[in-house]
Amino acid sequence: MAHVIRVLLVDDDALVRAGLSMMLDGVGDIAVVAEAGDGREAITAADAHRPDVVLMDLQMPHVDGITATRRLRERPRPPEVIVLTTFDTDENVLHALRAGASGFLLKDTPPAQIAEAVARVAAGNPILSPEITRRLMDRTVAQSGAYERARAALAGLTPRERDVAVAVADGRSNAEIAAELAMSVTTVKSHVSSILTKLDLGNRTQIALLVHDADLV
Repeated sequence: MAHVIRVLLVDDDALVRAGLSMMLDGVGDIAVVAEAGDGREAITAADAHRPDVVLMDLQMPHVDGITATRRLRERPRPPEVIVLTTFDTDENVLHALRAGASGFLLKDTPPAQIAEAVARVAAGNPILSPEITRRLMDRTVAQSGAYERARAALAGLTPRERDVAVAVADGRSNAEIAAELAMSVTTVKSHVSSILTKLDLGNRTQIALLVHDADLV
């Protein structure tokens, strides 16, 4: 039997939660296990229900989505977080990605793409392909000192780890990286794990942000 992806929905709009729940529960390998109306409730619900993926709104009362994302990603076994946003929240989304989110979706994303994104993130592949994601990441290069800090951090990687980091930033899956760099998927996973440890990062999205800071893609 295929693994069922457990999802927590976090949004202060009950209608949005209801729509997402109805849509996701119609997908065979996804189950909505809990809902929360703000970041504070999200943390409590995550501890109680152990979701694999959290769909997280940003603008909420009490505890916002960025703070909730950071707190969830600090857990010993953190869920993956996909931020839900609109076009006018670029800076907040960027902060959320730095807090450990694995990507983001616009709230008007078609249902099939939302389900696909949940499955991708649950499998360890961040949502990096949409054009708006690249635009957000490209903006980090202009931040004061970001380029120098990123270059200094990446200098601690081996040449092969650096190649893998750049491929991750380009949105490649482990299988695609393995084929491109002529190595096994197991070796790719080992390199990714080493990169995360050396750079003290939480997930692949943060690797991508750092590579973009260094202007390598």
